[in-house]
Amino acid sequence: MSNLRFKAVEEAFKKKAIEVSAPSKFISDFYGKYVFSTTTMSKYLSKDVMKAIKNAIEKGETLNRSIADDVAAGMKMWAMELGATHYTHWFQPLTDGTAQKHDSFIDYANGPGENIIEEFSGKLLAQQEPDASSFPSGGIRSTFEARGYTAWDPSSPAFVMDDTLCIPTIFISYTGEALDLKAPLLKALNAVDKAATAVCHYFDPEVKKVYSYLGWEQEYFLVDEGLFATRPDLVLTGRTLLGHESAKNQQLEDHYFGSIPTRVMSYMKDLEFEGYKYGIPLKTRHNEVAPNQFELAPIFNETNLAVDQNLLIMSIMKKVARRHGFRLLLHEKPFAGINGSGKHNNWSLGTDTGVGLLTPGKTPAENLQFITFLVNILVAVYKYNALLKASIMTAQNAHRLGANEAPPAIVSAFLGTQVSAILDKLEKSSSEEAIVLDSKKKLSLGISHIPEVLLDNTDRNRTSPFAFTGNRFEFRAVGSSANCSSGMTALNAAVAAQLIEFKDSVDKKINAGSSKEKAIFEVIKEYIKISKPIRFDGNNYSEEWKIEAEKRGLDCETSVPIIYNAYTTKESIALFQSTGILSEKELHARNEVKWETYTKKIQIEARVLGDLAINHIIPIATRYQSLLLDNLSKINAIYPKEKAAELAALDASLVEEIAKHISTIKKNVDQMIEARKVANKIEDAYEKALAYHDDVLPYFDTIRYHTDKLELIVDDEIWTLPKYRELLFIR
Repeated sequence: MSNLRFKAVEEAFKKKAIEVSAPSKFISDFYGKYVFSTTTMSKYLSKDVMKAIKNAIEKGETLNRSIADDVAAGMKMWAMELGATHYTHWFQPLTDGTAQKHDSFIDYANGPGENIIEEFSGKLLAQQEPDASSFPSGGIRSTFEARGYTAWDPSSPAFVMDDTLCIPTIFISYTGEALDLKAPLLKALNAVDKAATAVCHYFDPEVKKVYSYLGWEQEYFLVDEGLFATRPDLVLTGRTLLGHESAKNQQLEDHYFGSIPTRVMSYMKDLEFEGYKYGIPLKTRHNEVAPNQFELAPIFNETNLAVDQNLLIMSIMKKVARRHGFRLLLHEKPFAGINGSGKHNNWSLGTDTGVGLLTPGKTPAENLQFITFLVNILVAVYKYNALLKASIMTAQNAHRLGANEAPPAIVSAFLGTQVSAILDKLEKSSSEEAIVLDSKKKLSLGISHIPEVLLDNTDRNRTSPFAFTGNRFEFRAVGSSANCSSGMTALNAAVAAQLIEFKDSVDKKINAGSSKEKAIFEVIKEYIKISKPIRFDGNNYSEEWKIEAEKRGLDCETSVPIIYNAYTTKESIALFQSTGILSEKELHARNEVKWETYTKKIQIEARVLGDLAINHIIPIATRYQSLLLDNLSKINAIYPKEKAAELAALDASLVEEIAKHISTIKKNVDQMIEARKVANKIEDAYEKALAYHDDVLPYFDTIRYHTDKLELIVDDEIWTLPKYRELLFIR
């Protein structure tokens, strides 16, 4: 029956794949159709208005209301031509997701009456007022203090989703504090732009702006919708809280880059088509390491836009998955024993003159600029390694970090042998030396019809949380469900503060009579020594590294609630305040939100696990135990005592084993519930989160161990929950 169902689903979606295929063989024909891009704007707005918007985006100039009225008129006309009847401010509250409140374009034509018109003014474009008390605020807003504002971000284009014009915005309180993730990100990008531009002027006075770039790699799981619906843990928490691993999972390493299943390929094609319509430049698709795990990745983009596109594609992924009979899982560790899902953030800096600041140059002067930025980034990561870890840490990501290919919960940086050798040489040098990086070496394979392979100046280290990969750093610790804003805000803020400090140090030496090159060189040498503890090119999974990292003074904390304290250290507060990104009040408020969110995540999982154990697992195991006891009774009734004992030995052993597992499960569930009751009485958010981490969470593994043992014993025919072998292999 199961096979027939899967076959029917597969056949249905083979037909569906034809229906959703792109209407044109050229992606460029429909790319960005639903985005109010610069190209589209030029068809609806005057040259003066276009110039004002460009200046707002590139120079930070404020748009006046008359300009906003013109933009709103053109935007409404474009959106209505695409079938839009409503508009919304699309923002990013402190929930890692997005939020929106839809309003219709309609209004009375001449006061209250029968006639209506479609209207959309600059005021409505620029500002809306959602209820700020209903979103997490960490105490900044009380229930009776409801007013909050969303404000238009012109640097991220509006788009039409279904019948609604969506306008990317920031979200702030009535008193001005940021209640979202976008506002601090924009401030961090502005800070790194100013700081990096000032440093670039040592090398090229023509540089006017430095951009932060982001290329994310989105990993995800797909499961059959029917099976998903019968797993309460997947439905309510996004991960399996119990379930024994499949006899075959990823141990053969045959899924990675393997042939994409037909149903999944249909999904991917449909997803790409939808993504292209929203101007998301999806480039890569492939099978990931674990069964049912896949990845998509776009061409890199400016960081703010890349973040918005990632949030949008995650929403689209969920919708498209339903069309194909799947459910999308973005949880960082939906299945035990196999790889979890991350969202590697490939980050770099580049100038408006087209220079990649993390790309090695062709001349010693260009390489001095490259080394300058590289070393400053290393110092920033070293100084704020605990903060960077806190920026990507969640209850979900804690399950992934350090397990099955994900980097550990210790931030270190990988450079590769060539770059590391150059830094080591510079550290020991006594004078300004020409910095020369080898061009790509050629590797001859000795096969006549195979061309030579060009080797990069660095290898890849899949165990490193922050790895240099040739022209960018790959922040690999970010979780798959995360909003990239959090990690990108912390990283750009840290780099901005460090570049400001670097320029101050160099300028002091220049003012004291040193040449520019010598001053830069001397400061770099000092920074190479300072940042040495963060550099590690070896195996980040090894126990030796954990010991060594602690000796180096790196943050090795693994408790999620404690990790969040990195946001409110004296150094972090100074960092965010000096760069104008977040105030001390905002930082403390955000930690309150993080602790509350952590508590609620563990609380929900504990409730679901207890329910599954008591209302699903134990009744099923007891039913099977009754069948065994019934069989024992019949054997003893029919056979002589000695023969009955021989025939009933297995059943008797199983009855006893089941009883032990049931007893242990019940005992631990009861104790977990009591620990939860104690924790729930704690009013302080931090102490409550600690109690859930230290006193509630430890029961999970014990309960799971014994339920998974029962899964191996109980008759498969009466086990009601789909098993890993069914969930993990799409047919």
